Amino acid sequence: MFIQVIEGRAIEVDDLHQALERWMRDLSPSAQGWLGTTAGVTDDGLFVNVARFATRQAAHRNADRPEQGQWWVETAKLFAGEVTFLDCDEVVEILGGGSDEAGFVQVLQGRVRDHARVRQALERGQEELAAFRSDLIGGTAALCGRDGCVETAYFTSEVAARQGEAKLQPPAIRELLRQWQELFVSDVDFFDLREPWLYSPR
Repeated sequence: MFIQVIEGRAIEVDDLHQALERWMRDLSPSAQGWLGTTAGVTDDGLFVNVARFATRQAAHRNADRPEQGQWWVETAKLFAGEVTFLDCDEVVEILGGGSDEAGFVQVLQGRVRDHARVRQALERGQEELAAFRSDLIGGTAALCGRDGCVETAYFTSEVAARQGEAKLQPPAIRELLRQWQELFVSDVDFFDLREPWLYSPR
């Protein structure tokens, strides 16, 4: 799997949402290799888009389509300032990957010590995590460049997620989370998507 993360400051949230709805209606049927999109806007106006593709090549083919280029020319006008694109060639799925059933999505972004250790940490303990956090219904960790990592976590609701965070952790879960936190070499940015826009091929 390949993930592209797009971030920018939204001028008008409703217009941006409508632009993604148009993409889904008009362009997604011919987007070969597109697996799904998770997007939304944080409370302070940051638009975050996590687009999943089968391969980098599929994502590039989509970007090269004339109709995609025209759509982006119009959509780019809905941002204030620069829009950033982050390409991630390796993806670890958590509890089955992204979920369109989520009522709340949290995106974590930071720099990590070692991509191999990230993979090992995420592949361990998923059954225990699922049993402990029933509010967590899926996720992806996208490994980008030399040390980048973008984790997208899907929850049943924000209320359930906050309650899950506050639960007393058993030793195995506490150790799993400690190992995960130690992998980051910089502060982690948390982006809360309280009204996520979730799309998958029809």
